[in-house]
Amino acid sequence: MHFTKMHGIGNDYVYVDGFSQPLENPAALAVRISDRHKGVGADGLILILPSQKADVRMRMFNADGSEAEMCGNGVRCLAKYAFDHGLSRANPMSVETGRGVLKLDLNLRDGKVESVRVNMGPPILDLPEIPVDREKISAATSEHEHRLKLPGLAEPMDWVFVSMGNPHAICFVEDVAAVEVERLGPAIERHAAFPRRMNVHWVRVQSSGELTMRTWERGSGITLACGTGACAVCVAGVLTGRCQREVLAHLPGGDLSLQWRQSDNCVYMTGPATEVFSGQWNGGEN
Repeated sequence: MHFTKMHGIGNDYVYVDGFSQPLENPAALAVRISDRHKGVGADGLILILPSQKADVRMRMFNADGSEAEMCGNGVRCLAKYAFDHGLSRANPMSVETGRGVLKLDLNLRDGKVESVRVNMGPPILDLPEIPVDREKISAATSEHEHRLKLPGLAEPMDWVFVSMGNPHAICFVEDVAAVEVERLGPAIERHAAFPRRMNVHWVRVQSSGELTMRTWERGSGITLACGTGACAVCVAGVLTGRCQREVLAHLPGGDLSLQWRQSDNCVYMTGPATEVFSGQWNGGEN
């Protein structure tokens, strides 16, 4: 099987061209190929597929084999692969995802995609739709922040919940470097309040137009970046009065420019897409 390794500011995935290489069990393949010791090494697997309603279709599997609705960094790279490898020459490009059909504007350099702006659609803020179980979180501490009690922590923490087609929990802190992401992430991801598990982000607001974040990604653990998460963080910052509608987000792997427009209620994300290498996968180990 031919594959290509790509990343969006360090959020790395293995891409397979499903136009020419159909896969019978992508979930199992995602686990094997994502292994950083016995596989290619990645945060997951992304399939580039034909679509009946868009230029191309994306299916995304986390490193644990679970299928996710959407991946912001992943969809930028998928558009780059599709354009650079001739699967679609559309610009803007439409991509079918678990979130619906998204529109992507491709910024080219020397005939190849260098960066991509994605219309990520409107945020989902209704708790049952995210989904969050109202009965398993404390009463709201403000209009948009809710208190969540975790086992092993003396005090509950305040969270903002946003879906960008996939669920996100955002906690604003003074020092993101001090957060024990590896310890807290798994407990929050699988908290009883989250029936589809949760992507988790800790955020420090540096100014109304700039913030720094760290991520525990559902199904993959600590990642260098999360595009949908950065969009959710922008929305959470606006909702709680911490930032303006256009922000620069610093993630461990790089920066993303974000804008939550009032005119159409959609979040726009702009960032790079990078192809790293290609190779042949011979099956790896079980």
